[in-house]
Parts: sequence; structure tokens; C-alpha cells
Amino acid sequence: MTITLKPSATGLALLEDVWRGTDAVVLSAEALPAIQKSADLVAAASKGDVAIYGVNTGFGKLASVKIPPQDTEQLQRNLVLSHCCGVGEPLETATTRLMMALKLLSLGRGASGVRPEVCAQIEAMIAAGVIPVIPVQGSVGASGDLAPLAHMAAVMIGEGEAQFGGKRMSGAGALEAAGLTPITLQAKEGLALLNGTQFSTACALAALFDSWVMVRTCLVTSALSTDAIMGSTAPLRSEIHTLRGHRGQIDVADAMSTLLDGSEIRESHRDGDARVQDPYCIRCQPQVSGAAVDLIRFAARTLEIEANAVTDNPLVLSDTGDIVSGGNFHAEPVAFAADQIAMAISEIGSIAQRRVALMVDPTLSFDLPAFLSPNPGINSGFMIAEVTTAALMSENKHLAHPCSIDSTPTSANQEDHVSMAAHGARRLRRMNENLSVILGIEAMCAVQGVQERAPLQTSPALQRAIDAFRSKVARLEDDRYMADDIKAAADFVVNDGLAQACEVRFSL
Repeated sequence: MTITLKPSATGLALLEDVWRGTDAVVLSAEALPAIQKSADLVAAASKGDVAIYGVNTGFGKLASVKIPPQDTEQLQRNLVLSHCCGVGEPLETATTRLMMALKLLSLGRGASGVRPEVCAQIEAMIAAGVIPVIPVQGSVGASGDLAPLAHMAAVMIGEGEAQFGGKRMSGAGALEAAGLTPITLQAKEGLALLNGTQFSTACALAALFDSWVMVRTCLVTSALSTDAIMGSTAPLRSEIHTLRGHRGQIDVADAMSTLLDGSEIRESHRDGDARVQDPYCIRCQPQVSGAAVDLIRFAARTLEIEANAVTDNPLVLSDTGDIVSGGNFHAEPVAFAADQIAMAISEIGSIAQRRVALMVDPTLSFDLPAFLSPNPGINSGFMIAEVTTAALMSENKHLAHPCSIDSTPTSANQEDHVSMAAHGARRLRRMNENLSVILGIEAMCAVQGVQERAPLQTSPALQRAIDAFRSKVARLEDDRYMADDIKAAADFVVNDGLAQACEVRFSL
């Protein structure tokens, strides 16, 4: 199968397919005339006498240096190689593919001045499985993601390193093994490849897709926890949330109500329950998780726009023939979106951790055994699993500190305000991993707690989740080695197992 990208009109669902799959990715043929027109304008300008940044001049602080036409190819090659300054571990393959697809989308708008052959090289590399090795550190998010994108461009010209056939090798070797030929870059093409926010945006999108799985999962774990401690569903009544009006809050309450519908456990304590109100981690779940949902949805719209944007410099305005310098490479929108997702991830984990703490505390859990152990005392049950959730919750709080408010001058003060979008987006992967463990442990505790309420049964939907979960993680009787159980639970969360078992319908 081949995924066709339509510049300016590619949605999140298709981008998620690119990220999660291995299909070939190509630009719509409709994009080619605009690409060629802008390339022709740049080719003409490169031979002219008027200095145009990046076309016939140096770069950054060296923009005042005029470059003769015969040095154009060397200029672009030098640009790519000099910017390959990334360090750190390689970006994962799926996100690298997405980054390459985003670069295609940007070039496909026909405002970058590259030839169709440049786009074809990226398409061919994706189709053949030639994946550049992209070190994850080195970008400050303006003038775009220079170092990461330079490592991508290096492979296109037969330099750098790439993964091919499961092996890491030279860029030239990978192209040769795939039957591809290095491309020689013409005027502005190196600059067009290096300028842009595609690294930051790809990392933020990958985190967005993962965080939405966490959102779907937290609906199930929070409903299970509510039944485990015999919490009230009165705070889920739609009238409460309609009176406030926030969409995320309304949606979360509705989803939880649907999941809990038909629970014998809930019906058993509607009358005669001495508790007047549940703790906030039960009673305010729609308000907290719903606010996180609203943040993620807002970030999603920002990232969808950015994915379809032209973010290099200078830009070719084909309608007027002008080639103008601007600042679309500045990744401030991506940095803000990443910070919003970070706050949402942190708060989903924070309230989930409090639900875990509630379930293991015999003074608060409404008659559940201490630490959810059938034989507490000689057994510690989930005592230290709860501590693990506290550690990860705290770590996520630190990681959620906003990156967008940081800046430092670079490039001899020419680039004197930067976004820090790259590491703002990259840290989200770690935060999602932490959250998957927190929710996995919550599922372990909540399923154990619900089963302690037997012979009372939970709702049919939640019972399906329990059955699916128990196929991965066995009930805790006597203490056992817990690390494997926690990993299995976290993996089940990452793979959307709980939400799929319940057939949760919750759209981004």
C-alpha cells in the first residue's frame, strides 16, 4: 500500500498511519506543477546579480557573502555537511519516517524552490526502507531543526549514516544497497531541506498519538478504580458538566458513565452509604482528565496545521515571482503544543496515582484489604508498586516544566530568540512511558479491587477489560516478583488493550 500526502490538506489520521506503519509515502501528483514552478524561479535567481539569501549567498551571519553561480552545488553540499552536528541516541525509525513525510508535505506546497527530484529522493528512501540515523540532540527549534534535518539530507547526498535491512551503515552504502543514487543539490535545496520544524513536529506528533492512547486508557482505569473503591457515579451526571460547558469534561463524564453502566457494585451502595462525598481523585475525574483532553485536542490542531505548513526560508512566492526571507522556521507553535501535551500527561498521571494510593490504603478504600493483598502482613501486596507510581508521577512533574519559555542566542546573535521545541517534544516520549506504567499499575490495583467485591459484578464493559487484562497479568495472591507484571501491564496500556476491550469511542 502507498500513502498519498496532499499538501496543505493531510489530516492527523493519515499521519498516524505513516507513523505506525511501514507503507510507502508519496506526494499527490497535483503538487508537482507548483514544485516545478518554484524551482524554476530559484534556478533563474541563482544566476542573477541580486543577492538572495540562501540562493546565492552564505548563511546566517554569513548572508552578506555573495556566492558565484559555479559554486552553487558546493555551497549546498557544504551547508548540509557543516550542519551535521547532532549528538545523542538515534531517533526511532517510526518517527524518522514521519519526519521525512512531513518534509515532503512542506516541500510539496511549492514555496521552497526545490526540484521534484528532491521530493522523489525522499519518497524513494521511504519506500526502500533507507532510514537516516538522526541524533536526537542539537536543535534549538530555530532556524528550524537544523542539525537533525541535516543528518537526513546527508543521506540523500550519499553522506552520513542510515539504517537499511536492519543494519546501520554509511548513507552511501544504504543508497547503493537499495538501488538508489545520491542526489546533487542545486540552489537553495540544501537550505530548504535543513530549514523547517519537521523534527520537532514529528516528535510532538508521535507523542500526541501515544498520549491519546493514554487518554483512552485512563477512562477505563478511572472507571475500574471507581468501582473498586465503591465510589459514587453521581458526579458523572451530565447535568453537572453541561452547566460548566467544557467539552473535554463533558466527554470524559459521558464515557465513564457508559463504562460503568450496569455495574452491580455501583447499585449495591446507592442507598445506605455513610460516605457523603468521594475524594477528589474519584469525584473530580471529569474535571481533571477532561481539562487534559481539551489541552491535547488544542495541541493536536496546532500540530495538524504545522504538519501542513511551509517552514523553510526564504520562501518562493510563485504568484509574484518574489523570493522573500521570513521566520516560518521558528518552532514556537510546536514548543507551546509540546508544553501543553506535557502538562496534560503529567496531570493524567497525577490523579491516577492518587487513585492507586486510595485503593491500597485500608483507611480509605472502603473495606478493601490492606495494599490489596488477600493475606496482608506476611504479604506486602501492591505497597511498593504504589511507590513506583509516586516516583514516576514526580518525575513527570519535573519533565513537564515548560520548555517554550527558555531561549538562548545562537549563530553570532543572528538567531537571538529560539523556541527549544525539539527537546520540548522529545521529552514527551519519556513522559508517556512513565504514564503507561502508572496506568498499568492502576489497572493492576483496580482489577484486583473489583474482584475483591465478588460476588458483586462490575459492568459488562468493564468486565471485558478485566478479562482481557487477566490474560496478560494474573491475580495477585501471595507476593511474587512484580517487575514482570508491571511491564506486562504497561505494555497492555501502550497497545490500547483496555480501551479496545471496552470498545471505547473517544475521538481526538
